[in-house]
Amino acid sequence: MDQRTACRFPLLSTLVLAGAFATVSVANAATPAQTSSTPHSAAQGHWVNAWQGSPTTGATFDTKSCPSDVGLENQTIRNVVYLSAGGQRIRIKVSNAGGTTPLKVGQVTVAPSGGTDASTSITPRTVTFAGAGSIVVPAGGEAISDAVALPVHALSSLAVNIFVPAKTGPATQHFLATATSYLADGNQAADGAATAYSRPVSCWMFVSGVDVDAPRNVEGTVVFLGDSITDGYKSTTDKNLRFPDDVAREMVKRKGPTFAVSNAGIAGNELLTNRDLQMFGVAAAARAARDVWTQPNLKAVVLLEGINDIGDKSAKAADVIGAMQQLIAQAHATGVPIFGGTLVPFMGSNETYKSDYGTAAGEGERLKVNEWIRTSHAFDGVIDFDDATRDPSDPSRMKAEFDSGDHLHPSDAGYEAMAREIDVDAILRAHVTAARP
Repeated sequence: MDQRTACRFPLLSTLVLAGAFATVSVANAATPAQTSSTPHSAAQGHWVNAWQGSPTTGATFDTKSCPSDVGLENQTIRNVVYLSAGGQRIRIKVSNAGGTTPLKVGQVTVAPSGGTDASTSITPRTVTFAGAGSIVVPAGGEAISDAVALPVHALSSLAVNIFVPAKTGPATQHFLATATSYLADGNQAADGAATAYSRPVSCWMFVSGVDVDAPRNVEGTVVFLGDSITDGYKSTTDKNLRFPDDVAREMVKRKGPTFAVSNAGIAGNELLTNRDLQMFGVAAAARAARDVWTQPNLKAVVLLEGINDIGDKSAKAADVIGAMQQLIAQAHATGVPIFGGTLVPFMGSNETYKSDYGTAAGEGERLKVNEWIRTSHAFDGVIDFDDATRDPSDPSRMKAEFDSGDHLHPSDAGYEAMAREIDVDAILRAHVTAARP
C-alpha cells in the first residue's frame, strides 16, 4: 500500500492481529500475596500495551457510581480490565496523571478475574516497583512496575488491585469504563474473594495500562485514539463490545503477525479544547504524548475525533483539520503510520446533546471534514466509519440498527460494523512501509 494513499478498508474474514520512586514497605496487608515480580526486568522482553484506560482528573456525574471526585482513603480498588493480547509476564502502569499531590500506594496486586463477580481465579500476585512493594507517584506522574511472572491470555479479564492507605484527593481515573470494578474498605489487595469488594463502581482508578511480554508474532501495539465512540459509550456494560474490542477479537482468529490493541478513547474528548469537565481530558494532540507515542512497540495509530469539537463548540472544519494535521505530523515524526477515521452521522442528536450536534450547521462541517479525510491523502489510510454506519436512504443519519438511540453513538451492532470496516492487513503493511529507511 502506498503510504499516502487513502482507501476504504473492508475487514477481511481472516484478519491478522490477533519507575517511579519506591519509598516505604507494604503496610497493613491482610495476608501476604504471592510475590512474582522481577525487579529491574521490565525493560527486557517483547512488550506491547494490551490494555489502556487513558487517565483524567477525578470528577464524576454520580459519586455513588464513581467516587473519583472525592477520592479514596484506606480503600482498595479492584479494577477489572480486558486484555487484547496475552503473554507470560505483565507490568502495570499506576497513574497520578490527574493528581495535584503525590499519590501514596500501599500495595498493588494482580490476578485473572473470576469473570462473574469481584473474585479472582487465583491468589493475587504482588506487584513491585524497583523491588519495593509500595510507591509514591508524583503529581502528574505515572509509575511502571517491575515485570510480574503471570501468564495471561488474550481476550481475558485481569483484576488490578490498588490499595491506597491515605486520603488521595480527587482520584486519577478513566470515568467511562463500560465495565464494573469494585471497592473494598482497608487493604484487601491480597484477597482473591469477592466478599470484601462489596461496592461496584463504574470507573477505573489509578491504573492506566497493562503491558504484556507477548509472543513475537504479536508485532506491536496499535493505538485507537478517540472520544466516546472509541471509548464505547452506549455499548453493553461488561460485555467488551467497544469497536476496538471487536477488532482485538478478529486479531486473534488466525496465526501469524498480529497487533495488540490499545484503546485511548476518552468520552467527551476533543481535538482542539480542554473540556470544562475535567474527566473529559485534555485536547487529543496534547495527551497523545502520554497516551499514544510512549506505548511499547507502537506500530500504528487510528484517529477518530472531531465530532465533539463540531457538536459541542461549533468548531469549523478548517480548525478540526488543522488539529488532525498536528497529530499526523507527530505520528510521522515518530515514524508511525496514522489512519484517519471519518466522522459518523449524527443528524438528530441535538435532541439529546443540544448545541450543534446533529444540526444543519454541524452537518455541514462534518461533511467538510470527512471530504478532507477521504481526499487529502494526508493520512496513511482512511477508515470510512461514516460509510459503514450511515443510513443509505438518509446519509446524514445513522442506520437504525446501528443507532444506540441518541443518534450519535452506535449500538453494539454499530460498533461491530465499525470494526468490520478496518482492514488490519493494510495497517500491518503500512507499519512495515513506515519502518523502511
